[in-house]
Amino acid sequence: MKAALLALAALTGFVSTPLDAVAAAGKTVYDSACAACHAGGIAGAPRFGNADDWAPRIKQGIDTLYQSALKGKPPAMPPRGGMAGASDSDIKAAVDYMVAAANSPGAAPAPAATEAPAPTQAAAEATPPPAPPPAVAEVNAFNRLLKPAGKRNLPPAEDGIHDPANDGTLALQPPRDAFAPLPKSNSGNRINWVQALGKGHIAPRWDRLDGQAAPVVMDLNIVREVKGSMPDVVYPHKQHTEWLDCSNCHPQIFVPQKGANQISMAAILLGQKCGVCHGKVAFPVSECRNCHSKKKAPMPTASAAKP
Repeated sequence: MKAALLALAALTGFVSTPLDAVAAAGKTVYDSACAACHAGGIAGAPRFGNADDWAPRIKQGIDTLYQSALKGKPPAMPPRGGMAGASDSDIKAAVDYMVAAANSPGAAPAPAATEAPAPTQAAAEATPPPAPPPAVAEVNAFNRLLKPAGKRNLPPAEDGIHDPANDGTLALQPPRDAFAPLPKSNSGNRINWVQALGKGHIAPRWDRLDGQAAPVVMDLNIVREVKGSMPDVVYPHKQHTEWLDCSNCHPQIFVPQKGANQISMAAILLGQKCGVCHGKVAFPVSECRNCHSKKKAPMPTASAAKP
C-alpha cells in the first residue's frame, strides 16, 4: 500500500516529502486541532498514519484536500479544523503533515523543538510582570443566573448589563415579553433554549457577515466517568455546535485530546472549563442532571459473582 500511495502522490500533485521534513510546520496545528478526530478516526475522519484511510483522499489531489481542511466538510469536519485563527499556510502544513504520515506509516515522530536560550538579564528586566489573576468576585459572576425569581429577566435598563443612560437601551424589548412564547425551563432565565432551537422558535445567525451560512453540526457525545455515586457526565456536541463554532471552545478552553482536561466542580464554579458559559449565558450548575445523565452500570453483587 505504501508503494501505491507514493505512485499515486506523484500523479495527483503531492510531493513525497519525508515526514520529518514537514513535521515542524504541521505537527503543532495537528496536535492542537486535527488530532481530536484524526487520531482515532472519529466521525469517519481518516486516521493519522493509516494508508488505507488516506488513499482515496490522496487520489482527489492536494488542492481538494486543502479546500476540505480550509472550508470544512459536512457533517463533522469544521472549517480550519476548528482553529478559526489559523492561517491558510498553517492549515495546509497540517494537511501535508498528515499526508506525509500516510505515505510513511513507520516514520518516527517529529523531532522535539530545541529549547530556547535563557533570556539575558537586561531582557528579563525589560519584560513586564504577568497580569494579576481576576478577582474572585469577577469569575463568580455566574451567580447572575441564580438570582431570586423577582430579579430574573429584568428590563434592559435594570439588568446591570445594559447602559441605562443610553436611549437605545430603553428601545429594547423586555426579556419577559420576548421570552413569553418560548418553551419553559426550571433554571437560569427559565427558557429551554435547546427546545426553542429544535422547534424552530429561534434561528441563531451562524455567521456575522453571511446570513445564509449553515452551521457545521457535530453529532458526537463525549462521556466522562466520574467518581462516587453521581451518574457519569455526557457532553453532547450536537446541541453545542448548533450554536457555536468549534473554535469557541477548542483549544483555548478544552484541549481536544483525551485525558488532557482536568475538569472539576470547583473549577466550573470559578468560571473555568464548563463554567466559562454555564451560569453566565447557559443554564447554571444547579441543574446537576442536565450533565450527569448517564447511569453507572450496576456493581455485581457477591451472590452474582459466585459460579
